[in-house]
Amino acid sequence: MAHDLHDVAVKLAREAGELIVSRRAGHIEVANTKSSDVDVVTAVDKETEEFLFRRLQELCPGDGFLGEEGQVEQSTTGVTWVVDPIDGTVNFLYNMPHYAVSIAAVTGDPTPGSWQVEAGVVFNPVTGELFHASLGQGSFLGERRLQIAKPPPMNLALLATGFAYSTAMRREQVRILAELIGEVRDIRRMGTASLDLAAVAAGRVDVYFERTLNPWDHAAGELLVTEAGGVIAGIQGFAPGARGYFCRAPHTGYSAEGKDF
Repeated sequence: MAHDLHDVAVKLAREAGELIVSRRAGHIEVANTKSSDVDVVTAVDKETEEFLFRRLQELCPGDGFLGEEGQVEQSTTGVTWVVDPIDGTVNFLYNMPHYAVSIAAVTGDPTPGSWQVEAGVVFNPVTGELFHASLGQGSFLGERRLQIAKPPPMNLALLATGFAYSTAMRREQVRILAELIGEVRDIRRMGTASLDLAAVAAGRVDVYFERTLNPWDHAAGELLVTEAGGVIAGIQGFAPGARGYFCRAPHTGYSAEGKDF
């Protein structure tokens, strides 16, 4: 089943990517905001999610759908598609070529910590990089199989992170990062969670940690990491998700405990 779901996810990520690139050639404006003034949505986000919802109804009737922009459909097959049509919307808005279509097929309860991610695709339609994985079959960038290498000691590790939309949370995150910057090689904040997870799988960063993630931010990316041999963890006993999301190579000794950012 995972292989069939993988093929659907790859196909639809490419189709959605074509739509996004064609729309980005025109003028892009903010359609509305969500949790705060900086949590923006464009008309292309909504159009792309509606496109993916319709295509999945055609290709996989009965499957559920959970999308960032509000499309929700209960599953009658046991499979739910968890979709972020444009992860990194602010990058997209400013025409920075670092955003992605993120599509995952999960079984069971479609809740982080309860689901089983069967297939995941993270596609940057600007660069053409396609990260993809299916359960038990490995993680790939195009045709190249990904394998997390032995990590460096923490003082030489490159950390990726992101910021919340809440002003209070952002300030706290910056405070913690100011404490942490002297303990690692450097910190990257690139603005697209799914591509941060893909970067861990590909060995482009050593560690990724973030707070306030939503299911569609990490569903596809976490399978990329685990199928490449990485480890996903929460903090303070919670499942990986909104309270804290931490990924790395196994047996590193790195820990997010006590780092509330």
